[in-house]
Amino acid sequence: MNMNPILEVNALTMQFGGLKALDNINIRVEPQQTVALIGPNGAGKTTFFNCITGIYRPTLGDIFLYSRAGRKYRVNGKKPNIITKLGMARTFQNIRLFSNMTVLENLMIGQHCRTHTGVFGAIFRTQRAVKEENKVIQDSYRLLEEVNLTHRANMSAKNLPYGEQRRLEIARALATRPDLLLLDEPAAGMNPKETLALVSLIQKIKQKYHISVLIIEHDMKLVMTISNLIYVLDYGKLIASGTPQGIKDDPKVIKAYLGEDYDAYR
Repeated sequence: MNMNPILEVNALTMQFGGLKALDNINIRVEPQQTVALIGPNGAGKTTFFNCITGIYRPTLGDIFLYSRAGRKYRVNGKKPNIITKLGMARTFQNIRLFSNMTVLENLMIGQHCRTHTGVFGAIFRTQRAVKEENKVIQDSYRLLEEVNLTHRANMSAKNLPYGEQRRLEIARALATRPDLLLLDEPAAGMNPKETLALVSLIQKIKQKYHISVLIIEHDMKLVMTISNLIYVLDYGKLIASGTPQGIKDDPKVIKAYLGEDYDAYR
């Protein structure tokens, strides 16, 4: 039985000039676990995501990804596309779809890192290339069905309603076949009904694909509902970690983050 985590982050530090955006952060995500990273604006949450996905090269520390077979990869400084191939995919706080492409094309692009046909095959339409393209299309439709967007397949992504754009971005991340899915404020801008649907979607895809989820989110009801473990950042430092119940009752967290709204989540 594989006892390794999916993600192991040790003593991660990110410095911008004289500012320490992240200071000695240690985080683990276990297989098929949902882990939340919470904290006030400016705490360093998105910087953390940018470090572990290759957008930033951290100043200090180690970031390790483990394959399902237990192989360990140090991903510090690797390019984002390489990290995606190793099994980590993400969505962004500000939606980053290919807005002038169709919904289906967005998902086909998402699968690019898992295809094997080279330029020659694509140009000359070899049998292998055609077969692979057909499989990509089939897999894309299957993912659209997963997020209830099949009826939007040929619509331009930019014309989707906001909540559906969020779902498409999650589907595109899933198209890379990740072991770890990173969601950066997926409920931002959603109404309560859309947020409820998002919770169901996250739980469904986690169970179906046996993946782990690491989520940044300000909606505390959502966080407390889906998380197995919560880490709390404040001014770039990790001030607490624990179960949802433990975090709700932690005085440091209440003071730094939950504040006046604390009673709403008790």
